[in-house]
Amino acid sequence: MIIDGKMISQSLKDAMKIEVDALAEQYGRRPCLMVIIVGDNPASRSYVRGKIKATEYCGFDGHLVELPEDVSEATLLAEIDKLNNDPLVDGILVQLPLPKHISEDKVIAAISAEKDVDGFHPENVARLWLNQHCILPCTPKGIIELLDQAGVEMAGKKAVVIGRSNIVGKPVAKLLLDRNATVTIAHSRTKDLAAVCREADILVAAVGRAKMVTAEYVKPGAAVIDVGINRTEDGKLVGDVDYEAVLPVAGAITPVPGGVGPMTITMLMRNTIECFLNRMNNK
Repeated sequence: MIIDGKMISQSLKDAMKIEVDALAEQYGRRPCLMVIIVGDNPASRSYVRGKIKATEYCGFDGHLVELPEDVSEATLLAEIDKLNNDPLVDGILVQLPLPKHISEDKVIAAISAEKDVDGFHPENVARLWLNQHCILPCTPKGIIELLDQAGVEMAGKKAVVIGRSNIVGKPVAKLLLDRNATVTIAHSRTKDLAAVCREADILVAAVGRAKMVTAEYVKPGAAVIDVGINRTEDGKLVGDVDYEAVLPVAGAITPVPGGVGPMTITMLMRNTIECFLNRMNNK
């Protein structure tokens, strides 16, 4: 089974569009997401276009704040502070990566935890691991939603996550644990990695190496979630999984593009609504 993230994402956005109209009628305003981009990185521009398009489709308020590549860290932090203090702004996103002269850690920590729609703020990360209410990071949240939508059982299953980043690897492992899976976090240097992966009923590849996961890594019938976004020398977009080789082996698989990527943006919209409701209900 191919897990069509694009189709699932569209269905969820259609439902959110109706929900946002109802929220506007109930509360007198719409959820507001502000997106900040620094510089002209082509990949970042492409991601931001997708986020703004989804924002408009779901009926949110919000704007894109564009800052030059050479903007000072102090100016960016001041812009974030202004949005933190704006009562009509519910969510703030700063597109990563940032220019080298700006500390990403400082920027992430500067965003108010209650408006941190990416789920990267240290307070939200801590709350995730403490099993407290928090804003979940978008990609891990989207992965769990894809597994649910595809009817993949997580409880009692063995899951292997290749990748230990704070953005995907570690949080998706935590969310799988919360769904009662037995989870192994591996990485590219794990000894006998293919053998470790073949034990998995659910395999999540988030290592950033094009087509690293071949058929020998996959247990027959396993669900394979490909988080990778890599470009070949001829410009083709591919994942961490050798899709053509793994497709006949896997029980379910996400394609690249059209798998996890669309769900990440959709979960950003979901987080914006949740931030809106948290703020409106805690006034």
